[in-house]
Amino acid sequence: MEDNFTRQKTATINITIYAEFDSKTTAALLNQQPFAEEKNNRRLNFKAKDIGLVNTPKQSDMAIVIAPEENRDANNLAEMLRLNSNPRLRITEGYDDVYEKVSYIVSELEKAFELGLSITDFVQIYKRNITLEKIGSQVNIFKNGIDKINLERPAVISDGVFMLDKETAQQCAAYFDSKKDLYKLKKFVPASGAATRMFKFLHDFIADYNPKKETINGYINRKKDNSLEVFLLGLEKFPFYKEIAAEAEKHVVYPEADDENVREDARNYSFIKTMISEDLFDYANKPKGILPFHCYGNLTATPVYEHLRESVAYAGSQGQTHVHFTISENHLNGFLDSINEVRARVEEESGIKISFNFTYQHKETDTLAVDMANNPFRDEKGNLLFRPGGHGALIENLNRLDADIVFVKNIDNVRHTKMDTISLYKKALGGMLVKLQQTIFDYLERIEKRELSEEELDEIVEFASKKLSLDISPDFDKFTLENKFLYLTECLDRPIRICGMVKNEGEPGGGPFWVKGKRGRVSLQIVESSQIDLDNKIQNHIFSQSTHFNPVDLVCGLKDYKGKKFNLTQYVDPNTGFIVYKNRMGKDVKSYELPGLWNGAMAGWITVFVEVPLKTFNPVKTVNDLLKAAHQKPV
Repeated sequence: MEDNFTRQKTATINITIYAEFDSKTTAALLNQQPFAEEKNNRRLNFKAKDIGLVNTPKQSDMAIVIAPEENRDANNLAEMLRLNSNPRLRITEGYDDVYEKVSYIVSELEKAFELGLSITDFVQIYKRNITLEKIGSQVNIFKNGIDKINLERPAVISDGVFMLDKETAQQCAAYFDSKKDLYKLKKFVPASGAATRMFKFLHDFIADYNPKKETINGYINRKKDNSLEVFLLGLEKFPFYKEIAAEAEKHVVYPEADDENVREDARNYSFIKTMISEDLFDYANKPKGILPFHCYGNLTATPVYEHLRESVAYAGSQGQTHVHFTISENHLNGFLDSINEVRARVEEESGIKISFNFTYQHKETDTLAVDMANNPFRDEKGNLLFRPGGHGALIENLNRLDADIVFVKNIDNVRHTKMDTISLYKKALGGMLVKLQQTIFDYLERIEKRELSEEELDEIVEFASKKLSLDISPDFDKFTLENKFLYLTECLDRPIRICGMVKNEGEPGGGPFWVKGKRGRVSLQIVESSQIDLDNKIQNHIFSQSTHFNPVDLVCGLKDYKGKKFNLTQYVDPNTGFIVYKNRMGKDVKSYELPGLWNGAMAGWITVFVEVPLKTFNPVKTVNDLLKAAHQKPV
């Protein structure tokens, strides 16, 4: 009797399957064990209809419409379900085996229930092509935190960083030029970032400055805003000055006092408002890639233009070059316009044909946001909140490229001058990659054929240790001959990256370090300060001894010795992500960022660090960086 009082009522969840055929058979199979058995006071009940026989779909807890994309009846049915607010999935792939497809969906649904999520939550997650295993993993990360990186020592010259003098650079560049037509080359440019931070101090100025109560100089003194002072002093040197000034003049509100200083304040105030106003130029909400950075006579050049110039200078083969931009989907038209305005000019000047394409950050790389109690955070409509997974998500974009060698460089790292220097060192890194790959591929082919003696294996070990900076097991000599073959194959059969490093001059960001893994082995990694426990005196000291900085100057080899593409997702260290804190709807939320593209996302790659000249690194982090010599026309 007591059991009858304490036992909770079983909830039945009705799932309706709409398929082209065999739907009833599928439902009958699913209503058998184990899918329909009661779990946690929940029971699934499956119904089914052939799509061609449905006029008005009945409400259910979840509907699954399975048919090819071109099936009009299925599309109309899905629309009717949407209008009825019926939670639904529209499946256009895997429709040839309805039972198998529904079985997978239901197994994922059960995982959602175990995580305390609803059917509506599940539908939202499934449509993003995110597995519940990933969701569960992210929730565990929020609950347990992420272990900090264990630095062994900084990578320095002769201990992890190779010197590249000009003569050697020229030799490597010449070698690259002699071999490049054998390869499919691409230039990969992460370009989705908005310019918000570039103009932050100007936004703060507009929000806090009252022209009726103080002068701009008074504001600068009150706020100790050196950035605004530098901006105004260099105003006429910015590439966008003339265009914005002409528009700003139309909106100036001059004060009654006929004082030139006051009138200048009014002009400057109008200039800044015009530049960042959403109704006018709206620079802070545009991507950096399409903003004016440089002037060449009558041409106002964007970073997109500079990257096209770079691509023909070092990333071309067989008379053509290919540039791949990762962008935000809503900025596609802006990028297309920027490229089409200058593409013909660059092609004519260089004699090299330019092809380009775009990809967006894939939604399946978005990550769940949680509140401070680690519960899924919901927006004002009750939907789960997902946030982009950071630039580490771009490993998926890189993984889908059809290329042998890829040059990676950030969108804002361009300069007005020194193209010869930039091209020389990019080609030099490419030449180093080609040489190392040829040696590695030769060794792997000989290992596969088992054509190596013990002495020749020792030669490979020396190469791997000295040229690739691999930490070879101290027990290697104790291995059997066969295990030595297997071990060296594991070490060498990986994607490889040559990373340009510049001398550290206090720039914020990551650098090259020797990192100790959980098994005690060390490897070369690019590490950000946020990955380090800076409260640990030893780790803080190691970090402070860093001599080089990561400018994101990579040349990557994406294929193995048989010409097959590596699956780059297999070389990601999932334990090197980041937990970031944001504010949404006035509430604090936590979000997970994936291991960074050149950090944990490439942790399992063969990594070679090479010092390159500082003049090859010219990022634009704030608008005032455009006043530096690298971005101004030489006098």
